Amino acid sequence: MTLKNSLDEIDLNILNIITQNARTPFKDVAKEVGISRAAVHQRVNRMIDLKVITGSGYHINPNKVDFKTCSYIGIFLEKGGLFTEVVEKLKLIPEIVECHYTTGQYAIFVKVYAKDNEHLKNILSSQVQKIQGISSTETFISLEQTFKRTIPVHI
Repeated sequence: MTLKNSLDEIDLNILNIITQNARTPFKDVAKEVGISRAAVHQRVNRMIDLKVITGSGYHINPNKVDFKTCSYIGIFLEKGGLFTEVVEKLKLIPEIVECHYTTGQYAIFVKVYAKDNEHLKNILSSQVQKIQGISSTETFISLEQTFKRTIPVHI
């Protein structure tokens, strides 16, 4: 049985509601879906156990805490086998908020928030490019994030 088959229409409706606003009270979700608050709570916990729902918390607007530069860095490795060691070093850089093992020209693609371009330059030259196993990098600065959303959940 696939994970999609283990979720029913009610689960998908709950996901649609809480992905729009994770702070929606369960009593409001229950009313909209047509089940009890306790049933919503049980279903959400089950989806957490199934790892359909991962993580929780608040999203911070980087601009409001003085991180004005969002960028993406494509990383070339000396050898593909160095991936695990390089990723462990990248995890130590707090400004890196996402890391992806990719196909295509880069072995690794990361998302970085910096206070400004000078801070980004320091992250690149003093930290990222000094990691053993990285042969070179290519950086892209995001001029504007036009939207951000979670994947759609359809019945």
